[in-house]
Amino acid sequence: MKKLHFTDPFRHKHPPIQDANKLFDAQLTRGQRAADWLASMMGSWLFIVIQSIILAAWAVLNVVAWISHWDPYPFILMNLVLSMQAAYAAPVIMMSQNRQADRDRVEAHNDFMVNKKAEEEIRVILEHNAAQNDALATIYGKLANMEDNLASILLQPPEPPKATRLRNEK
Repeated sequence: MKKLHFTDPFRHKHPPIQDANKLFDAQLTRGQRAADWLASMMGSWLFIVIQSIILAAWAVLNVVAWISHWDPYPFILMNLVLSMQAAYAAPVIMMSQNRQADRDRVEAHNDFMVNKKAEEEIRVILEHNAAQNDALATIYGKLANMEDNLASILLQPPEPPKATRLRNEK
């Protein structure tokens, strides 16, 4: 008789999965957070609307000259201010993008670890399923043998009762 064998229960040997965003955000400095905030603000509709309103007001005030012509047409001072804004915005946005690339690398590594753990657990499940298939085949074989034995017992003519045998022997 083949003895039934099942695999041992699976034991998790890996640390729990950690949130990559929390790990990454915990190590950011104030300057890095400020750069990220500035980059997110400059890439928003709110910034575009506010900047458009400021530029339109600048142009209207200088064309109408209600106060004075501090920047007459063709608005050279406004161009200088916008150039300075672009000169400072570009490196800040690039710093933010570099940090986003670093965050993406951390998330990719975290995804790799999750996939590795999932692969290990799937392998264990498949091994367990294979052991169950073997056990079911063994059980089915034993049931088939029992059915054959039972059929052969039932097909034999019944023995006469003991009292009848004794009378027939005399």
